[in-house]
Amino acid sequence: MMYKTYPGDITKVHGIRVGQAQNESARTGVTVVLGPRDGAKAGVSVRGAAPGTRETDVLKPGNLVEVAHAVVLSGGSVFGLSAADGVMRYLAQSGIGIDMEVNRIPIVPAAVLFDLGVGDPNAAPDAAMGRAAATNASKGVQQGPFGAGIGCTVGKLVQNAVPQRGGIGSASMTLPEGITVGAIVAVNAVGDVYHPQTGVCIASAHLPDGSQVLAEGLLHGASPVPMQMRIPAPGSNTTIGVIAVDCRLTKDEVTRLADVAHDGLARTIRPCHTQMDGDTLFALATERVLQDVNFVKLCAAAQEVTARAVANAILYSMQ
Repeated sequence: MMYKTYPGDITKVHGIRVGQAQNESARTGVTVVLGPRDGAKAGVSVRGAAPGTRETDVLKPGNLVEVAHAVVLSGGSVFGLSAADGVMRYLAQSGIGIDMEVNRIPIVPAAVLFDLGVGDPNAAPDAAMGRAAATNASKGVQQGPFGAGIGCTVGKLVQNAVPQRGGIGSASMTLPEGITVGAIVAVNAVGDVYHPQTGVCIASAHLPDGSQVLAEGLLHGASPVPMQMRIPAPGSNTTIGVIAVDCRLTKDEVTRLADVAHDGLARTIRPCHTQMDGDTLFALATERVLQDVNFVKLCAAAQEVTARAVANAILYSMQ
């Protein structure tokens, strides 16, 4: 069955731009989400057991800093965290960041995924690639095998099976109140991906003869063929992403938004949040709409656009 991609992307949210850069031959890259010049209220939720992150503690409720100026999603495992250095330098030189009198300090949290096994294991996004992605930031997102999604794969639990390509995906919707909610995710999950509307698997491992094998059959004993489980190294998978809204939220609320958006991953990725994944979602509120919002509706929309973004990562990669 062929599915249509979902409409919109995270740059439909007021104040959000996205830049990407990649090394085609090494199959690794970086995706940068830029907020407004003054930053966006920011939160984070780490649900995977093997994350690779930077500056997540500063986003916790109760801590002093409330905004982020950019979020970096990178391949290259922990080596890719250096891409955030280039974004930080670019922003500081552009006069963006918290004014500390002697200098401006941009807040640039980041999360990474493991793609070292699909390209050059000695290559990873660096500060120069991060700067290039930030410099290229604009409205619109190139989805599929681009940026942080270029080395992504999914369906990695079945022994001797071939994983399917993942990618970068994005989606958005505008609520009747005029608030736009968007998501962007790099899907590199150990699990399989299911369509959020039909529940049909759209990405999984395949045997050498091309036949599809589902992780659920292995996990729940329902497979028609004998299978053995592959145990990937911890941290060798991960889905990372950003949720953005253009309304005003408190730091507690934007953190909660990141929390509930993980339900969009759980709807589409099976299994999700495993010991081998470092699933991490950031949330940004750009504060275009200042009146009070229905937070229940906002959370439901965040879950939905996250699920759609996961599907788009696969559907665009199949084109």
